[in-house]
Amino acid sequence: MATAAFGQPPADPAYEPLNGAYEALRARSYDSAISLFQKAIELAPGRAAIRKDLAYTYLKVGENELAREQFRSAMEIDPADSQVAMEFAFLAYETKQQAEARRVFDRIRKLGGPSAITAEQAFQNIDAPLAAGIERWKSAIAMGGDNFSANFELATLAEQRDELPLAAEHFEKAWRLLPDRRSVLVDLGRVWMAMNRTEDGTAALLAASRGGEPRAAEMARELLPDRYPFVPEFRAALTLDPGNVELRRELAYLLLRMDRQPAAEEQFRILVEEAPDDLLAATQLGFLLYARGEHDAAQPLFDRVLAGSDDDLANRVRAVLRLPQLLHARTEPQPAATDAKVMAERSMQAGYMKDTLKYLQIAHEADPGDFGVMLKLGWAFNILHDDRQAMRWFDLSRRSPDPQLAAEATKAWRGLHDDREMFRTTVWLYPIYSTRWHDFFSYGQVKTELLKNRWVQPYASIRFIGDTRVTIGGTSPESLSESSFILAGGLRTAPWRGVTGWFEAGSAMSYITGHMLPDYRGGFSGQWQKIPESSGWFGDTSADALYISRFNQDSLLYSQSRAGYAASRHLQLYWNGNFTVDAKGQYWANFVETGPGVRASSALLPKSMWFSVNLLRGAYLTNEGNPRRPNFTDVRVGVWYAFTSR
Repeated sequence: MATAAFGQPPADPAYEPLNGAYEALRARSYDSAISLFQKAIELAPGRAAIRKDLAYTYLKVGENELAREQFRSAMEIDPADSQVAMEFAFLAYETKQQAEARRVFDRIRKLGGPSAITAEQAFQNIDAPLAAGIERWKSAIAMGGDNFSANFELATLAEQRDELPLAAEHFEKAWRLLPDRRSVLVDLGRVWMAMNRTEDGTAALLAASRGGEPRAAEMARELLPDRYPFVPEFRAALTLDPGNVELRRELAYLLLRMDRQPAAEEQFRILVEEAPDDLLAATQLGFLLYARGEHDAAQPLFDRVLAGSDDDLANRVRAVLRLPQLLHARTEPQPAATDAKVMAERSMQAGYMKDTLKYLQIAHEADPGDFGVMLKLGWAFNILHDDRQAMRWFDLSRRSPDPQLAAEATKAWRGLHDDREMFRTTVWLYPIYSTRWHDFFSYGQVKTELLKNRWVQPYASIRFIGDTRVTIGGTSPESLSESSFILAGGLRTAPWRGVTGWFEAGSAMSYITGHMLPDYRGGFSGQWQKIPESSGWFGDTSADALYISRFNQDSLLYSQSRAGYAASRHLQLYWNGNFTVDAKGQYWANFVETGPGVRASSALLPKSMWFSVNLLRGAYLTNEGNPRRPNFTDVRVGVWYAFTSR
């Protein structure tokens, strides 16, 4: 019994939170699952599997950056797990960390194994554009374009491709050309650190952290060691950036605190000579000289301060010289006496987002009904990458009675909501009556897309195409009705300049004959439009190039354009211009048509519902095998309705 008791393996310390996490996952309670996984990691920090499960849970709620960091930790714990490494690399690429993604893909492709082919392709997709861009900017510089932009772009691409000496060379050139761009100094310091040039990297980051752009200073402080800099580090930073007034002044006061007065005095003299407006340095140097008995040398410095605009410093000098004090000193209002919203605005302009958030929260506590403060809180959280809180504040502010503020908040809320959602379902219906065919047609589609990938979205759809005169139904496309439900799965690309590529495979089920036929379609769709918000001239064009297997494996190109005047938000008058051509030269697929039209809606109807009437005159472009006249007239009356479910 003793052997059995003592021979049992130790209990899993993370068992209870893990069990609860998996139960929460099954119930789709993702927030609870995340909290329990985090507790399990605290109890068993060396187990990569827990971090993997937490990462996949973060992906379910759209927290890609948090998922990336958990995959990173799992990869560091178990470097041999190529699946985890691939997941991390893809997320790193999606979250703008191209250099890290490229390194991981490179490592996996060289190791071989089942992921090597995918890693090779992903590596080439990143590496080839970087290499081409580097050569392009090198050529531009060689041809005389040795300016800030060329050097900066070349350095950025070189860093992403791990060509660190090249990146350092051109970051430094870019900064020398535009020294006020402190963010480039941060880039230079980061690259030097990666090259193990620690002293040079620290010097660059220290110089960037003092003076210049507030955002660059904050970025530099995050990369610096968590301690106060040493004197040699200050001197190295000044060697790199000798014109940095704030950096030199801080070194001077540090030397004073260390009782190294001659060295401090040397720095103050440089400041007084190179920055005549630095009254604080002039005051301090004057005090040092005066205390040493060099009154004549101190007096010009004191005169400069007394003539300046800083009354506080002037009163200090007057006290030393035993002169009367200024009774009404010109002082700036203290932050405690300044309205919190004003301080928030100043902090935002200066780039101090954490201070901005603090002041906005104070303002909201003082006036909980201020929708403008709620909107700014949303933007502040968004900039700080806390999109959950940002969505909450945008959601509150879009209830504002101010239409303009509510519209801005709604747009921001929808943008974040769309980025975080996993599925999107769209529905559209278009019943139409045509005098040309003396028939009533109906077209419609329900489509659900998976939005996990930025570039390609898979989808499943059900499309309906039918008419009332079912006797003419069939596979003949000129009847405009396939009399079928078409079930399909497909892929579509993200729009690029209005153009989307797509392909789908499915089956068409005739509701007349009951037959099922394979249906393969694909092509490119484009839409370009200029629509006024209320009234004014407008125009829109849609074009499709597609292949349809059921139509004798034909390829078609068709376009519909309208241009006209919107009399109001609910009435549009326009002129149509449409054409259709195909690869096989069939008469029904080669025609042009044009004519006037009108679209109307109502405030009582859904926003996306429109009634349209079009009077069209058309002509076939080829009449071989055409049983009809070469010209035709058509009056089309239809109703369009669409909506998106989120």
